[in-house]
This record gives sequence, C-alpha cells and structure tokens, in this order.
Amino acid sequence: MTRYGADRVSLVADVGGTNTRVALAEGLTLLPETVVRFTNAEHAGLESVLRDYLADCGGVDCAGACVAVAGPVRDGVGELTNLDWRITNETLAAATQAETVSILNDLQAQGWAIPHLSPEKLHPVLTPPGPVDPRATCLVIGAGTGFNAAPVYWQGETRLVTPSECGHAGMPVRTEADLRLAKFVESAHGFPGVEDVLSGRGLERIYAWHSAEQDALQQARAVEIMAALADGRDPLAEAAARSYVRLFGAVAGDLALNTLPFGGVYLIGGVATAFRPYYERFDFASAFRDKGRFAGFMSNFGVSLVLDDVAALTGCASHLDCLARAR
Repeated sequence: MTRYGADRVSLVADVGGTNTRVALAEGLTLLPETVVRFTNAEHAGLESVLRDYLADCGGVDCAGACVAVAGPVRDGVGELTNLDWRITNETLAAATQAETVSILNDLQAQGWAIPHLSPEKLHPVLTPPGPVDPRATCLVIGAGTGFNAAPVYWQGETRLVTPSECGHAGMPVRTEADLRLAKFVESAHGFPGVEDVLSGRGLERIYAWHSAEQDALQQARAVEIMAALADGRDPLAEAAARSYVRLFGAVAGDLALNTLPFGGVYLIGGVATAFRPYYERFDFASAFRDKGRFAGFMSNFGVSLVLDDVAALTGCASHLDCLARAR
C-alpha cells in the first residue's frame, strides 16, 4: 500500500463476529484503496488485525483511530457479543499509536454515517409523506448476525448517536402463532428475544418452527432458506420469510414509536439486505403501521434500506471528525 504522512490520516474499523474491515480515512473521506477485510478466526484479537494492517500500509502514523464493534460498549471498553474479543481505548491506542481513539457500538457507527450517505446508496422501502428535515431524528436498525438499533438525535449542529442493546428485549407476541413461536425458541434457546427471531439465526429458527408446526422438524441455514425462497422450491422457506418480514415490520414500528424518527428509519445488515425483494411482497408496510389508533401516524416515517457496505467505516470517520472539531 501507499505510505501516508504523519498524522494525515485516521484508522477506522468495523469489527463483526466473523470479519473485520479496516480502512484509512482523510477527514470524512474513506480512501477506497485502503479497505481490507480480515477473517477474525485467523487472529487472536483486534490488536493483531490492526498491527498487521498498519504494517502492510508501511507503518502509518495515525492521527486518530475509531472502531465499531458488534456488541455493547461502556466506559471505553467494547465486548463483542458473538466473539470472545475485548477492546479498550488503551489497547486501541497501543496498536495504532493514535492520539485520539474511540470505540463505538456498530449501530452507533452506522448512525454517524447517515448524513453522509448518497441517495443512490438508499433503497426506499416506505416513502415518507413529504420532504424530510435533515436535522430530524433518525433511527438505524441492523439485522444481520445479530439485531440492534440506534437513534440519531440533533441538538442544533450537535449530533448524538446513542447505543442500545434492544435486540435482547423480548420478541413481540401478537397472535397465538407468535406465542407458539416464542415457546419454540424458548425451549431450545432460553429467553425468546428479538435477536432470536430477527437475525440470520433467527430466520433459521423461524424456518425450523414452521416445519415443527407440520410435525416434520427440518433445519436449514439462512443462505439456503433465501435461495429456496428465490426459486420457489420450498413452501417452508416462503412461510418463514413471511413470518420474518411481519415480525421485522412490527419491531421496527415499535422502535419508531420509541424514538419518533421523522428523519427516517434506515435498515442495515446482511439479512436486512437479503430481504430487499420481499418487503413489498410480504407487506412490511402493514406490519410496520399496525399500531391500532396510531396506524395513520406511522405513515410519517419513511423507511430505507442502506446499500453501502462501508457505511460503518464512514461513520467512524465522521465521529473522529466531530471529535477533532470539538477540540
């Protein structure tokens, strides 16, 4: 890779349960040629990833470093939910030699990216009723290996993106079928949380439950379910997908009522993206707006699917830029 001058660029990273993507950024601008994906299983921890990356870059002297982690972050410590990695401000600073370091939840990073997403990177799922105020509250919802959400608030020119772990709240139960699904999940996995039905593994559990409802328990991986859905060869795949979209819409609607995102709801993550052809077909809109006497009010919220797979890296760069301007 090209060598970069001292304190000219910052390091940004998106740390998931399986892979880590790392890049360099100059201010708000990601340097596309520097984006590299690492397989986490080949490394003992994030420090190993970052040291290898910076060595390949020729020993970059970074001005700042910000990483987004798929797990809770508290007091400068991030712990991944689906990987035994613990990341601290101190270890991040030691690995990068950066003067400014920050650790974000991955949904926080996505929230920081929202103002910088180009329109061609957004696929409309539900159209808002009129123009959207760019300073209105937004909500980012992630469905992939896990499930989580983060609101984006504005106070004047100041942006605040707050973390949450809402994927571990209880799954919604509206019907007798929902109750049977919750009991099915609970019997195998304990407490039936939102993530247990609205992640990749959640789709697999919904599929298994539909098969068990027919007294013929079957298992399939999420990628297999989506492939079977696409070619129409498996009625169970369609039944599972319909249930997934209905539950996704219901949870997204609940989260919208919690945060009032008049600036829009933004769906991100591998599973959310895989369902792109099915939101209209399986009536995400009705599930999202099914809130009794507030059904009409729900039409105030537009919903878009984010198609930018480096948005979290852009969000990390945006967060570092905000920290630099605040100094």
